[in-house]
Amino acid sequence: MPSMLDGSVVRVADCDAVLFDLDGVLTDTAAVHERAWRRLFTELFAECSGRDLQIQPYSPADYYTHIDGKPRLAGVSAVLASRRIELPLGNSSDHPAGMTVHALGQRKNEMFLQMVDDDGVAAFPGAAEALDWLGVQAIPTAVVSSSQNAEVVLRAATLRHKVDLVVDGVVALRQGLAGKPQPDTYLYAATQLGANPSRTVVVEDACSGVRAGQAGGFWVVGIDRGAGREELLCNGADVVIDELDELFAYDRDPTPSAD
Repeated sequence: MPSMLDGSVVRVADCDAVLFDLDGVLTDTAAVHERAWRRLFTELFAECSGRDLQIQPYSPADYYTHIDGKPRLAGVSAVLASRRIELPLGNSSDHPAGMTVHALGQRKNEMFLQMVDDDGVAAFPGAAEALDWLGVQAIPTAVVSSSQNAEVVLRAATLRHKVDLVVDGVVALRQGLAGKPQPDTYLYAATQLGANPSRTVVVEDACSGVRAGQAGGFWVVGIDRGAGREELLCNGADVVIDELDELFAYDRDPTPSAD
């Protein structure tokens, strides 16, 4: 296997493709997702408490422990299981006002889309520049996201035209691909781009996504947007960065400062 390391730095000459998670990596939508999840479960748990059930309130830790990086239904199920709340799975035609796992997922998605419509979507500093630079280097790029709204978010952030491929929750459902932390969606994206996983970089902010990249044999760059540097490293990140302009730092600036 060719080395993709120079110290802890990935070099362009050794790279077939770069696969980015979306929310929390390229776009500042993880915070929007967290707000929608918080509203969903705050309202749900208040309703359950009104029925004399003792339910631990939703907290920010729930997002990183049970939800971040997972497909929507898996996130709903994980939070419910953490409170020992049992609901029927239901199906995709369930009304958002219902009390099934699918209905709660639909309700959360409606909340998220309304927030995006109200407030728009911001790309993180350096996201557009990183994608443009990779394009100049002729390195294919993909967004690999558990979200079923990746296309909407990318267009809202004016990034869609900068990405070669999108593998999101819609594609995963259509292709029968398991979601993160399984590596299937990343492996599918690599195949579509003709990239060898061992020569492909995965950029993730979520521990579940880091585990997916590690399980697929990719070189995993964690970006710390709140999960924590040590958590990302413990879950399989080869290196952790703080900002996207640190990707390929030696190739983008061949004479970096020794400071």
